[in-house]
Amino acid sequence: MTNEELILKRLENIETQITPLIKTADKLNELREDMIPLSNQAVQLLINELQDVEAGFELDDLFHLVKQLLRSTRSIIFGLKQMVGFVEFMKDIEPLFKQAVPQMINYLDDLEQRGVLRIIQAMMGVRAKVAAAYTPEDIDQIGDGMVSLLGLGKKLTDPKLLTFLEKAVEIPAAVDLSASKKVGPWGLVSASSNDEVKEGLGVLIELTKALSKLKENGDIAASVEEQGSVEQK
Repeated sequence: MTNEELILKRLENIETQITPLIKTADKLNELREDMIPLSNQAVQLLINELQDVEAGFELDDLFHLVKQLLRSTRSIIFGLKQMVGFVEFMKDIEPLFKQAVPQMINYLDDLEQRGVLRIIQAMMGVRAKVAAAYTPEDIDQIGDGMVSLLGLGKKLTDPKLLTFLEKAVEIPAAVDLSASKKVGPWGLVSASSNDEVKEGLGVLIELTKALSKLKENGDIAASVEEQGSVEQK
């Protein structure tokens, strides 16, 4: 093979290798020509948008923001990790929410059907009326009275007192008042010979003795208030 043939062959190889590059360059030129109008529009749009924030934007602020982001890189990474953990937590409890929400809705619907929610709403209305009718000082005074009443209520739970009240309530039902007659002084003397009358007078005397304790330590209100304070403590 002569030198001329070798040269021609090498030129063909070079042409074969250059042809794809030329085609690529032509495509890039075509793309550049197509992008020029789009880039002009994008630049014009960016300029118009920047004009809206021109009054509140300074280049120094952008640099300060970039530096602050660089300084807070670890904090940002930590926040992102925490957010990932929160997202994983929400994914884990999502099935529980899907089960709990219908149950809660059914429970609230049951309360609504039984009128419980209406009662709560009415109670809120009562509280509003109380707030409109009484001052905070009045409410404090009422609270003190309620504490005293609770102390009295606790005393009413004494077994002896309950037994006494039960027997006292049964007495009117056991007495035939239609058979009662007028009794004079001699009738009282005659009735005092009856054993039941004697026992009744004995009970009455014991109760009368017990009533004398009402005068101890001043008046009744002071005793009740003191007892209520003790119960509160």
